[in-house]
Amino acid sequence: MPDNPIKLALITGSVRGGRFGPVVAKWFAGQAQAHGEVEVDVIDLADYPLPLEMPPHGEMPPPEVGAVWARLQAKLASADAFVMVTPEYNHAVPASLKNAIDWFKQEWVAKPVGIVCYGGVGGGLRAAENLRLIFAELHAHTVRDTVSFHNSWGDFIQDGAIVSPEGSEAAAKTLLDQVVWWGQALRDAREKRPYLN
Repeated sequence: MPDNPIKLALITGSVRGGRFGPVVAKWFAGQAQAHGEVEVDVIDLADYPLPLEMPPHGEMPPPEVGAVWARLQAKLASADAFVMVTPEYNHAVPASLKNAIDWFKQEWVAKPVGIVCYGGVGGGLRAAENLRLIFAELHAHTVRDTVSFHNSWGDFIQDGAIVSPEGSEAAAKTLLDQVVWWGQALRDAREKRPYLN
């Protein structure tokens, strides 16, 4: 691992009962750790229950929400890059993921975002495209390649290993290579010149 690895926040976006996201996230975390150029911080949004009601613009969250917000804010702010693990709900991302994104702004700015999506026939790709629009508005950069699992429930075996690793592992490496490249470039750029948004 390099002396100054990319700090990668791997975010599991679904919080619903019986969700499949943690299985996919566990597999991708293993890929990221094996990659050798990232330091992985796995963030499960189920552990950060932020309400839908937000404080007025510019104000801090109320005390009953503040501790949860502060824990997640610290993790996002310290990250150099993100990978979102998301299913597709009605052609979009889960409300839990959109809500968590909306609670923050500066934490996303001028950082790369990779997307790992899963679902039925569509493989979560419409959720991925939804995230590209959201992060463009937040001045974050989504990398081009995506890891997508179509009819994903049959792609994994009980311990979280993948049935056909060749294509999936290659796709994960490509995604991670792009996230690392952009993560290093944007980290260097932010240090030299603050991003204006």
